[in-house]
Amino acid sequence: MLAISTIAIWGVTFVNTKVLLQQGLQPMEIFLLRFIIAYLCIWIISPKKIKSQSWKDEILFFILGLVGGTVYFVAENTAIGLTYVNDVAFIVCTAPLITMILSILFTKSVKATMPLIMGSVIAMVGVGMVIYNGHFVLQLNPLGDMLALAAAFSWAIYSLVIKKVSYKYGATFITRKVFFYGILTVLPLFLLKPWSFPLGRLVLPVVWMNLMFLSVVASFLCFLWWSVAVKKIGAIPTSNYVYLNPITTIMASAIFLHEPMTMIAYVGSALILFGVFIANKKVKED
Repeated sequence: MLAISTIAIWGVTFVNTKVLLQQGLQPMEIFLLRFIIAYLCIWIISPKKIKSQSWKDEILFFILGLVGGTVYFVAENTAIGLTYVNDVAFIVCTAPLITMILSILFTKSVKATMPLIMGSVIAMVGVGMVIYNGHFVLQLNPLGDMLALAAAFSWAIYSLVIKKVSYKYGATFITRKVFFYGILTVLPLFLLKPWSFPLGRLVLPVVWMNLMFLSVVASFLCFLWWSVAVKKIGAIPTSNYVYLNPITTIMASAIFLHEPMTMIAYVGSALILFGVFIANKKVKED
């Protein structure tokens, strides 16, 4: 339920991010503000413990902040600004397949069973149907599509690495570390492209309301929930719920952008649910 709730919320964030980009915020600026606010929020409930149990663990937390924070969000946000949101959403939703492949190749903790493969394929077909909502035209933008693929790879790595620390640390501690190293690793990028958004525009309702949703709900709460989900059911089953992302994306588009739902989108949603059910029911993860 935590994984489903998280994905339902994350599916809406494509719309929030697009609105902020249209208001003039840059991808790195959106990410930095989002994680700073989330980091301040988590200190309210965070334990006083600062350091991890070893330097090895601290390096893992650094990797989590880098790939699950800076690389993922800057790549995704930049891709949204370069190409169509539909293209980005479809490519990012390959993260579960990439997670499964990397896990089979490097961790040997997952058996590539036929139900897992078939469920993933069915879900991917559903993703394509929902995202394109009856309009099967892939608008290729090489740079934007490569950035979206980089985001999918980074999230796959995040899903596998977080499993290594979830058995030793609580979700709150892990999430706080991810926020901290996410902020730390994005700062050098501002040397290449300095901050340009006027601070006075942050008080605009369309700006601060979308930022608060991305920060408090989509980051602070959802990263906590995701950490708990990975600890409880494993990296691969949790990652497969990413396939549900397009359902809430298309619903948010229909509500806020007045884009109609087609019968193909409904069929695609059903395929996603069916594929996730098959893949997660039979998955074996040590």
